[in-house]
Amino acid sequence: MTLSTEKPLPRTKHQGILLINKPIGVTSFSLIPKFRYLFNEKTIGHGGTLDPLATGVMVYLIGRNYTKTADSFLLDDKEYKATILLGQERDSYDIDGNITHTSDKIPTFSEINDAITAFNGVVDQIPPMFSAKKVNGKKLYEIARKGGEIQRLPKRVEMKTTIIAYTYPHLEISVTCSSGTYIRSIAHDLGQILGCYGCIKALTRTRSGSYLLQNCHQMEDVLHYPLDELLI
Repeated sequence: MTLSTEKPLPRTKHQGILLINKPIGVTSFSLIPKFRYLFNEKTIGHGGTLDPLATGVMVYLIGRNYTKTADSFLLDDKEYKATILLGQERDSYDIDGNITHTSDKIPTFSEINDAITAFNGVVDQIPPMFSAKKVNGKKLYEIARKGGEIQRLPKRVEMKTTIIAYTYPHLEISVTCSSGTYIRSIAHDLGQILGCYGCIKALTRTRSGSYLLQNCHQMEDVLHYPLDELLI
């Protein structure tokens, strides 16, 4: 969708929750200027970002009355569907990164089924270097893009991971998890356990808190809805 962001239209300000199915290949933040223009509202927050590779539920908070409650949305549990590409390790833990290792090992379904138990319940997860998490005031991805790597402390999260389908080299999984969980780390760590490497090939957030993917607006449709119908 092409939408100028230079001069806001003379519209009355609207506030509320905007549910968007984020398109692939764009950052969560890159859409905010478009919404500022559309709603003539400068104060816009979100309920948790998605990687450029990912699609699915993005909860945008339009207006100060909603952005001040952002923490409660950020802490909501989430659900994802992911496709893991086995046989490759990449520095970003997803298909957009550079290949660092490959393997010809083809794990059996039984091996994967056994390994997936490590991703159920309470898990101490190490954040990927290509993430926005800050260590000593610096975002990890800023260090990673310069070729650096530093020690990261594990974060305790809770998750339920199930297998949807498996046809090598693609493994489809469903993950229900607490806030702050990195699905890319699940792909990487599972590949390590299996001894064949792994990275995320596709990722969709299907739920954020009580908000479902089927209730989200498509970006290309946003301009065709009355503003009051866009917000909840």
